[in-house]
Amino acid sequence: MSLPEHRPAGIVSRGLAAAVDSGIVLGAMGGIYLGATFVRLLVVPQDFHFPHPSTLLSITMFLGMSIASLTGCWAVSGRTIGAVAMGLRVVSRNGNLVGWPRALLRAALCVMFAAGLGWCAVDRRRRSVQDILLRTAVVYDWAPDPEVAHLHQH
Repeated sequence: MSLPEHRPAGIVSRGLAAAVDSGIVLGAMGGIYLGATFVRLLVVPQDFHFPHPSTLLSITMFLGMSIASLTGCWAVSGRTIGAVAMGLRVVSRNGNLVGWPRALLRAALCVMFAAGLGWCAVDRRRRSVQDILLRTAVVYDWAPDPEVAHLHQH
């Protein structure tokens, strides 16, 4: 049985996956805040007050956690939780996983220049600016194992 070649993913599914992934990072940040608040309550209950993290700390934490999670997910499986939900996988042009260095560069570009995703709405091959620069692709792929996905591409 021959499976069809994987199609490049469009702006809507990629945008929804990114929204899910951003929500997960924000949820994790909320969990860290609650954990720190609880520790503070245990350590100094008589002088307890809710911490007020600075805007700079919050932004830095969001950017760092986003880049770290995207890098790890793309290097290990090509998929984030949002990508799993939308049936997407990030691959190199030959269909393999992108590897750690390229995953880190792609994550940093995606987080710091999120508007680059918009280019896939006008590119006929549905490539974002990040895909063009790093020679990656985001494809529809429901296979759980990246090795299986690669075998079905040929």
